[in-house]
Amino acid sequence: MRYRLLGHTGLYVSELCLGTMTFGAQGFWAVMGGLKQPEVNALVKEAFDKGINFFDTANVYSLGESESLLGESIKKLGLPRDELVIATKSTGIMDEKLPNARGQSRAHIFNEVNASLKRLQIDHIDLYQLHGFDPLTPFEESLGALTDLVKAGKIRYIGLCNMASWQIMKALSVSRLKGLEEFKSVQSYYSIAGRDLERDVIPLVKDQNLGLMIWSPLAGGYLSGKFSTNESAPDNSRRMTFDFPPLDKDRANKCIEIMRPIAQKHNVSVAQIALAWILSNKSVSTIIVGARKLEQLKDNINASHLTLDDEDLSSLSSASALPVEYPNWMIAMQGQYRANAPVKE
Repeated sequence: MRYRLLGHTGLYVSELCLGTMTFGAQGFWAVMGGLKQPEVNALVKEAFDKGINFFDTANVYSLGESESLLGESIKKLGLPRDELVIATKSTGIMDEKLPNARGQSRAHIFNEVNASLKRLQIDHIDLYQLHGFDPLTPFEESLGALTDLVKAGKIRYIGLCNMASWQIMKALSVSRLKGLEEFKSVQSYYSIAGRDLERDVIPLVKDQNLGLMIWSPLAGGYLSGKFSTNESAPDNSRRMTFDFPPLDKDRANKCIEIMRPIAQKHNVSVAQIALAWILSNKSVSTIIVGARKLEQLKDNINASHLTLDDEDLSSLSSASALPVEYPNWMIAMQGQYRANAPVKE
């Protein structure tokens, strides 16, 4: 397993992170996996034994059960706390009947950090993330709360998820103007069939030297290679009951057609090709991989050992390239002004 720095922190995280959305079976989240403690223990042990030190969960996953299962697994397996990087999140609705059991208010953040610590059975959270954008709570309030929690030793770094580039930059600007803790990481959806992140967020991540965590790198399992071009799917596929994230399936199928012969060339799965393509992007700190079965996790972990050659990368990138849009084509032209500058002899 290889390790990468999380943005401009000194924290090394494994380039594959175990996601826990499949842990637990409360409410809507049961369709994600519905895993119970024995299955969770097997996944966590396999991940740790193969060098994964990064685990990502959220308070809203199975309404806290995912955190509880992860915490119990770490305890039962006797994993050394100082070798683990544990990330969790808050923002989503934790109780429909309570108006303040949601969002990014100081009250909700404080309550949820304490609840997550208890469920995870730990004394601090390594990376605490806002799980989206809350239009009703000013960044000053949320960042003020997170700063106080960092000072109290309950969390060590802060991150955000699923925000637009202007929202990310606004949050960083508020932190710098007010002397508050800055977000160190961005967690976003990205896959070879869904490269929208390249338009604005990845350039921002590069410019501000933020850590980039990728969720759903296989587009909800669609890029696993188990789907055919006629859109038939395995009976046990999550996309049969929850077709997410949104996907241009014609585009995805074209990517899969390119990936299949490359997978055969390297004698690996199509899923490993999809993951290795993302890992070739040096802006990426880690890919969050989730699994319902041990075999899935083992296959995904093997992507960490796969290196695609220049021909592979060129074929994959060309087949999946985004249409060029304004202002990106103008920015590319402007870059040529410097690239073609005369040389003084």
